[in-house]
Amino acid sequence: MASDEIAASGMLSHLSFGVRDLDRAAAFYERILAPLGYRRLWASRDGAGFGRPGAADQLALFARPRDATPPGPGFHLAFTAPSRAAVDAFHAAAMEAGGRDEGAPGLRPRYGAAYYAAFVIDSDGHKLEAVHQGAGPE
Repeated sequence: MASDEIAASGMLSHLSFGVRDLDRAAAFYERILAPLGYRRLWASRDGAGFGRPGAADQLALFARPRDATPPGPGFHLAFTAPSRAAVDAFHAAAMEAGGRDEGAPGLRPRYGAAYYAAFVIDSDGHKLEAVHQGAGPE
């Protein structure tokens, strides 16, 4: 693979989380990821995968009822949002679905002049972010 092909494919292939209650977690992620353009791409008895329609999954959830533990302080997963409105919708969906607020939607100038983000915690303790880095409210 040429270096420009590697750069275009992104750094990460996928990420997996263990969750205590797969049905609850999958429903939560389905709700919060929809405004960002991501969908549930597959589901099985033990897992569910999310990503863009027509592409491979980039986030998988796996049932680990007895030993699901989120990564420690300093870890969070940031999802790309197509607009500031999508960030707002992500946060609202998370609050409606039982997530915990870790930072309402807004500009985060310490990360960049156009860095617009929101932070939430899911029911398993994973810290999640939706971020849009375009100029203006698009």
